[in-house]
Amino acid sequence: MLDTAVLDALPLAVYVTDVQGRITYYNRAAAELWGREPKINSDRWCGFVAAFHLDGSPVPFEESPLAEALKGGKPTQGLLLIAEREDGTRVPYMPAPSAVLDEDGRITGAVNVLMDVSDRQRADQAAAQLAAIVTDSDDAILSKSLDGTILSWNAGARRIFGYESAEMVGQHITKIIPPELHDEETRILAQLSRGERVDHYETVRVSKDGRRLHISLTVSPVRDQSGRVVGASKIARDITERKRNEEMQALLVNELNHRVKNSLATVQAIANQTLRHSASREDFVSSFNRRIQALARAHGILLRQKLQSASLADLVREQVQLDGFDRRITCEGPPVELDPDAALQLGLVLHELSSNARKYGALSVPDGRVSVRWEMTTDNGRRLLLRWRESGGPRVNPPISRGFGSQLIEKGLAAHGGQVELTFQPEGVRCDIAIPLSDSRQEARSGDPQVPHESGAAPHHADDIRGKRILVVEDEIIIALDVVDKLAERGCQVVGPAATYEEAQRLIAEDAFDCALLDANLAGRGVDELAAALTQRNTPFAFVTGYGREALPLAFRDAPMIAKPFSAQQLYDLIEHIFVRQGETIALRQKA
Repeated sequence: MLDTAVLDALPLAVYVTDVQGRITYYNRAAAELWGREPKINSDRWCGFVAAFHLDGSPVPFEESPLAEALKGGKPTQGLLLIAEREDGTRVPYMPAPSAVLDEDGRITGAVNVLMDVSDRQRADQAAAQLAAIVTDSDDAILSKSLDGTILSWNAGARRIFGYESAEMVGQHITKIIPPELHDEETRILAQLSRGERVDHYETVRVSKDGRRLHISLTVSPVRDQSGRVVGASKIARDITERKRNEEMQALLVNELNHRVKNSLATVQAIANQTLRHSASREDFVSSFNRRIQALARAHGILLRQKLQSASLADLVREQVQLDGFDRRITCEGPPVELDPDAALQLGLVLHELSSNARKYGALSVPDGRVSVRWEMTTDNGRRLLLRWRESGGPRVNPPISRGFGSQLIEKGLAAHGGQVELTFQPEGVRCDIAIPLSDSRQEARSGDPQVPHESGAAPHHADDIRGKRILVVEDEIIIALDVVDKLAERGCQVVGPAATYEEAQRLIAEDAFDCALLDANLAGRGVDELAAALTQRNTPFAFVTGYGREALPLAFRDAPMIAKPFSAQQLYDLIEHIFVRQGETIALRQKA
């Protein structure tokens, strides 16, 4: 007799048939799998409506594993079939039939065990999907043992790092890690051993061709069936382009910050200098407005070219021709691109020449003429030669004194290596301008400027700096002239101003002065050596900059600094601070 009590307790679907395949018994698990309760001794084969091969073809009873068992054959093991229930749902299952024999060895029926493999099939599908994702992923996905040996290497890893799978599997992970970051891998492995996950960690790896790549790394522990950590899986995303874009954005922001502050300082200096040389309030307002408009036009040209350069033809058209058509003005020359700083300064110079011509010179009368011609030369490097010629205007008499406009024309381009020769011929003003040109210019950049504050210093008054000789190193001529005037008002004697690196070197080596105001960047060149030379001669100095403290030479980042734009009082306070600091240093040395 069949012990149905045992079969009823089994969680597996089990049923029994006679030799014709009619169901004589089934347990509760079988009914649940079929989704119905078949009729005993009536329903044949099984409780499903139908069964199919994986390719969709039907499986008739005569070809089923159960029929093979009833015939005395050995059914195919591990055959996967798809069954259909009465409600139309389908379930994958695996039959395992066995023949039932009597005492004489004759087949009297069969016992069939049905295994629902839905969960296994879903797991297999998920595994296949995961394998496809890993294979096709743009990210590098790899696995490694706890000693750092690489166990797998996907196509994404090949694309990012350049190594084929055969070149990396079995190798140590440090093969793609820079030597200085090997300790980082040791820490990661220690975290994994403790079962900890490393999430979105940004670091650097090395490709096969030696390039350093910025990557975002996620590392997860891999556990065995007992839960013990036996390895790690890594996902590495190449973020080199993102990092490059972030760095470029930071540079652009810092450059914009520098230019805005320099522009504000320039506007401030233009206001001060225009006021000093104006005969009346109306004269000041008119001159100041024209100069600010000239500065704005030059900035407009730069903005159209994303602050990278400015076309000389555009500069002449907007500063001389005022973007109109004047038959009295002729302009001619080849295409020339100027770097931003030189463009701003040349724009102001052309404005002053044009403004003077309209007020006093050739353009003040109908028959006057102005010719602006330029050319490129390659003698001793690339240079721009621009010639301004006036004719047909009132007779010219040389000025008795030089005003702000004349100083701006003659000195405005000195910081860029420019040379200006302004002559007042009776028949008309002549101006010859020579500017060296380079293919590119690298400038120092940094973050936001900061103004240092020293606490505990004894109070001093601006009168303490009277009579001091102060070296001024500044490549923005308008700002330099304003600083010179402010210092002169306090009774200081100015050495310079030096607009170029070479001129500053010469003055530091040859002249005598009590302290120095040092621009942190001279036409794109750092001032490390100038600061070192001042330190070597024990001369106190402070930086004057439109950049931040991070742009100062590394060895001098704790030096006094003032950010552009600044007031006269801030300048005086800075110079006092320099001498207070020098006195404290001397006292400390004497005490030591």
